Amino acid sequence: MAAPRIVLLHATPVAIDPVLAAFARIWPEAETVNLLDDGLSRDRAREPDLSPAMIERFVAFGHYARSGAGAEGLLVTCSAFGPAIDRLARELPIPVLKPNEAMFRAALERGRRIAMLATFAPAIGTMEAEFAEFVAETGRDAALTTFLVAGAMDALRAGDAAMHNRLIAERAADIAGFDAVMLAHFSTSRAAEALGARTDVPVLSAPEAAVTRMRARILGAG
Repeated sequence: MAAPRIVLLHATPVAIDPVLAAFARIWPEAETVNLLDDGLSRDRAREPDLSPAMIERFVAFGHYARSGAGAEGLLVTCSAFGPAIDRLARELPIPVLKPNEAMFRAALERGRRIAMLATFAPAIGTMEAEFAEFVAETGRDAALTTFLVAGAMDALRAGDAAMHNRLIAERAADIAGFDAVMLAHFSTSRAAEALGARTDVPVLSAPEAAVTRMRARILGAG
């Protein structure tokens, strides 16, 4: 059986290494293809809300992943395009996975008081809406509290991953008493170890959960 081709849609280059590392650990047999439009995250940051034009642009990006790159599964690694991903899931005949869907599942398994550390402000609104929708669909009683880690994304884009991780780890006091903390973006997953060293709250990151979920979808186990 040929290795399934999973196309990864990236809106920023800082998301690439974490998800490839997760595939290497969890599903090395998959063939991964990276498609990057790093203008998407820059242009999204200029919009207070996701515009129809931006949705069309992202949907076209996803359709190319299927028709041009031959995707058998599509995993989006940027959390700021929820409505566009929903549309892709309706239009494409392959599994399409949001960045944080699987992480939300894992968080709810740990309790009802969930914290989230985010570094990209434009993604917060769509992620909180997706979490609320997911909670409603599952019938769970859960509440999400989001903390924006100012300066962390800028540090990472400037090549200073150590500063990025330190800024996130310094927010450990904010998450005391929560049942779980989610690292909002694929790029923030690199801070999981640093944060985990400073808190007893379970730290969840998106890439590992997403790869596990995609593997189950493709291989028929979920």
